[in-house]
Amino acid sequence: MTDKILIESKGAVTTLRLNDPATMNSLTPAMARELHERLVEEAKTARAIVLAGSERAFSTGANLKAAIPQDIASFDVGETLEQDYNPLMLAIRDLSVPLVSAVNGVAAGVGASIALSCDIIVAGRDAYFLEAFARIGLIPDGGATWLLTRAVGRVRAMEMMLLAEKIPAPQAFDWGLITRLVDNDAVEATALEIAQRLAEGPSSSLALIRRAAWRAADSDFESTLGNEREWQKQAGETPDFAEGLSAFLEKRPARFNE
Repeated sequence: MTDKILIESKGAVTTLRLNDPATMNSLTPAMARELHERLVEEAKTARAIVLAGSERAFSTGANLKAAIPQDIASFDVGETLEQDYNPLMLAIRDLSVPLVSAVNGVAAGVGASIALSCDIIVAGRDAYFLEAFARIGLIPDGGATWLLTRAVGRVRAMEMMLLAEKIPAPQAFDWGLITRLVDNDAVEATALEIAQRLAEGPSSSLALIRRAAWRAADSDFESTLGNEREWQKQAGETPDFAEGLSAFLEKRPARFNE
């Protein structure tokens, strides 16, 4: 492990912070693998996780200097996706706890993919999102083509990817790309507040909601109905449902984290 991914705990909430100020949190394959490991490990004990960067940048994307050799004649640019970044993105999808991203400054490239793959995305007013791949003759990665088309639709996603222009946070909010737009100095406090609220919720139910929502994005309507039936049965067999039902009948707030 390195000092490039910091772990900060507050109650049942863990914050994983990208920490490479010299590169504005650009990612190396080693950082991607470490973030993957940290997410899986922290999800065993935390009830919600916040992903954050710094005031200047969530992440500027992949560190090309660290990834690309001098001789690129036989270099497979997609290999690190297969080995390092794609497993990270799948781990985010399959995580058992809710994820909140706290975005200040730039979120570009695969850094944007990581931020936008979270369940709730909090961004400062001066933040922006950038799919700059076309500027260097590559295509968006980290699942960006999937994430963007489902978040903002094909036409707006095409504009982001083909023109490779900055999308300021207010515009991203109007498009439905992010969920919360706040003052720059309120980003992390807001993300932590949301994460704490999630941490106090029914953990088994939230895990199943995440699974159902991700699956629904790739399923037809009939399959989605079937999945909801199966996972509703699972949810109904958990202590969370027993507590929620008791609280409803007794007209009191539910206490899911006890």
